[in-house]
Amino acid sequence: MSCERSVTPAAFNTTLALGIPIFMMALLAFFEPSQLDLWLADWMYRPGVGFIGAKSFFLEDILHDRVKEAVIGIVVILFTGLLASFIFPSTIKIERRRWCYVVVSMVIASSLITPLKRLTEVHCPWSLSRYGGAETYSPVMEKRAPAVEKSGQCWPAGHASSGFILFALFFALRDTRPRAARVMLATAITLGITLSVSRMLQGAHFLSHNLWTALIDWLVCATLYRLMLYRPATGECRQMTVSVTMDTQQI
Repeated sequence: MSCERSVTPAAFNTTLALGIPIFMMALLAFFEPSQLDLWLADWMYRPGVGFIGAKSFFLEDILHDRVKEAVIGIVVILFTGLLASFIFPSTIKIERRRWCYVVVSMVIASSLITPLKRLTEVHCPWSLSRYGGAETYSPVMEKRAPAVEKSGQCWPAGHASSGFILFALFFALRDTRPRAARVMLATAITLGITLSVSRMLQGAHFLSHNLWTALIDWLVCATLYRLMLYRPATGECRQMTVSVTMDTQQI
């Protein structure tokens, strides 16, 4: 029986990996941090001027437009490589299941955001009368105040997802290249936080909007990893996972 590293991954604790984000979602739903959201937005807003990052070329053109294009480019490259492996199987040899997981996870995680925005109709900070707009603030889990100009579409945060969907690369690498996986996890968290803060500075989102996005993206990527990639060790192979377990972050 073969016990290659690729089929004997470190143990995956489904209860923790899925249960913790679900628990955190429940906390956000029942104890929504409205006061913290408003306090941070107040700090980033200048009366009569607007949000301090509203006119920033770097925040809008680089951290918003260029980063979003780069992440879309990553998905396109991965999908193209996956498709090419079927057309030229003797030339392009890749682990299709792993590539397929990454593409499917990133597409689903990012695609969930828009319908949720339309469903919840939560306004962006810049649309609220508190910050120079016309709309009335209402917490995510409460009934929306009647729209003065138009309904909102700002929950959950869309742009933060451009960073947090890279969780998929962490899961894709955790069983075969644990050190690279940790780097990708740090990259996803760092980029997600950076994009979250940049949009908060522009008045596009509250902190909680971004927290929800991170949890949703993690839950999607972790669930699909468990369904599509994870293969628990069995029998004599279990002993060979010890070295991998010590080298891989336990999740």
